[in-house]
Amino acid sequence: MVLKSFFEPSSVAVVGASREPGKLGHEVLRNIVEAGFKGKLYPVNPKADEVLGLKCYPSIKDIPGQVELAVIIVPARFVSSVVADCGAKGVKATIVISGGFGEVGPAGVELERQLVEAAKNANLRVLGPNCQGINNTLVGLCASWPLVRCKGPISVISQSGTVLAAIACWAEEEGVGVNKLVALGNKCDVDETELLEYLAADEGTKVIALYIEGVRDGRKFLEVARPAAEKKPILVLKGGRTAKGAEAVVSHTRSLAGKDAVFDAVFKQAGIHRAMSVEELYDACKGFAHLPLPKGKNIAIVTSSGGSGILATDACEEFGLNVIKLPADVREGLKEKLPPECILRNPLDLTGSATSQMYDEALTALDGSKEVDSVIVIVGDPMPGVSEVIAKHLSRGKTIIPVMLGGGKVEVDERVKLQKLHVPIYPSPLRAACVLSALTRHAQS
Repeated sequence: MVLKSFFEPSSVAVVGASREPGKLGHEVLRNIVEAGFKGKLYPVNPKADEVLGLKCYPSIKDIPGQVELAVIIVPARFVSSVVADCGAKGVKATIVISGGFGEVGPAGVELERQLVEAAKNANLRVLGPNCQGINNTLVGLCASWPLVRCKGPISVISQSGTVLAAIACWAEEEGVGVNKLVALGNKCDVDETELLEYLAADEGTKVIALYIEGVRDGRKFLEVARPAAEKKPILVLKGGRTAKGAEAVVSHTRSLAGKDAVFDAVFKQAGIHRAMSVEELYDACKGFAHLPLPKGKNIAIVTSSGGSGILATDACEEFGLNVIKLPADVREGLKEKLPPECILRNPLDLTGSATSQMYDEALTALDGSKEVDSVIVIVGDPMPGVSEVIAKHLSRGKTIIPVMLGGGKVEVDERVKLQKLHVPIYPSPLRAACVLSALTRHAQS
């Protein structure tokens, strides 16, 4: 498959590599080096002998070995001729990071037309133009920015480089990790549908997230998305939902945003989960990547914060989840285990005197209840040792969504412990309930 040349090339040329730190041609080359790419790497710059200690070539045609992937970072007016040179060299795939094409108006539209024609004549594929490149953490190919190296099960396709970078950076900070990242840009050739089909078959990808502003062929997208969603969770954030947003889409990547109701219907037909913000998209990604699916809609909430428990209850009910009455056997069992000030209902409020041992007792009782399908655990105070308790109970198979807030330095330490175990943690009851709703819908679909 030709798309493999984008993600697993044996050799890469960076056309427009720069000796000057801060310039994209320098940063992208440096990121590929520092990510640990093991293939052959060739900087191309007619004004430099070497860049970052690598021998530099005046043209891609002057490189002595084969080149499978070319990353192009030169002014838009030169891109078509570089693509023609790539064709003469036998390059299979090109990533055009350069902007100044269809997104800037009529002159750019003409340059993009010339780019498409040059690629067709050269018999090679193009990602972009006006894009933030590709990152495959498994092979150390960060032909993008910022440098992200943390490996994980999430792959992202995005028409926005910033949305892509935000998810990648959050995933790295929290130890969730990413697998493959692709910025579409103007998608003059390779588009979201083709990439979705590729990632659906990719063994390293467990969850696929998309930020899109429009699709080229809605029927084809649905044909690909439906079987893809049967293999693994697919989550989409769609830009241009409103009339004003749709206008902004045109000036961003010249996509046609289309009617939002149509996209909504397509997503539902395909079994795609729709997010309404970047945070929601990321939250769901890490939930699908690392949490077991619930067996049903019955929810229990364990908290040390009465107010947070109420907010979680409201959110769960609004998302269609069932905050059940605390089962009688659970309540009776906990009477002997917990102090009298604890409120033995749902939410199960351990109050401000809660300890990690009390959380352990509560989760042990809920683990044994067949009436409870999942648990939101809210840790609203400094709670040493609670990370070990949550990890222990998660290993027993029940869906547990941890929320940590208001715990100061102790919270930071406990959060880091869970992150090292790839346990996703959420900063608010609302965000936890939103993720649990998505997991539950997926389990029932």
